[in-house]
Amino acid sequence: MSDQLTLSAEARERAGKGASRALRREGRVPCVIYGNKEDPATIHVEEKALMKALHTGHFMNSVVMVEVAGSPVRTLPKDVSFHPVSDRPLHVDFLRISEHAKVTVNVPVHFVNEDAAPGIKRGGVLNVVRHELELTCDAAEIPDAITIDLTGRDIGDSIHISAVTLPEGVTSAIDDRDFTIATIIAPSALKSTEGDTEDEEAPAAPDEVPSGQKEEE
Repeated sequence: MSDQLTLSAEARERAGKGASRALRREGRVPCVIYGNKEDPATIHVEEKALMKALHTGHFMNSVVMVEVAGSPVRTLPKDVSFHPVSDRPLHVDFLRISEHAKVTVNVPVHFVNEDAAPGIKRGGVLNVVRHELELTCDAAEIPDAITIDLTGRDIGDSIHISAVTLPEGVTSAIDDRDFTIATIIAPSALKSTEGDTEDEEAPAAPDEVPSGQKEEE
């Protein structure tokens, strides 16, 4: 389960672009908390504390307790806007949730036992189609990652969501198709060799008869 994070926040007295720019100059990041049938709350958090939380690698799939004036609010980060040049966080949206709410989160995929995959041993390449899975689960039981075992996988094999064992109580948010997560593809060198072999085995074209001459009977 993902660790719970905590951020201290202060209420924003003013809204608007000018007020937001002033907050950023002071090392603060404007945020909003919404949802759970309550009015949105405009707040701001310390940029350094937010960056530390972002660098955990699981900020977007963790419950974040936002403490406003000493009162904790249970939230789930839904969106972080970054500056296009400096990559500094500009704004964060937090979804207010109850303790055991059903939430939909993107959870990273980790692949293990590549050395036990015949296809990779032969030079095959693991082509990851989805680096994250969109999952639905209890807010208190969000998994850190989904582990997929590559043991026995060969070139040409595809790994679909139906082959993945999800933790108890966790389901795929996409339930209308058996989508592909990864495939093991042949290395380019092997493809090139196979192509050369096909060219060598192709029958030779019959000799052409020069124009104006009849073929001898």
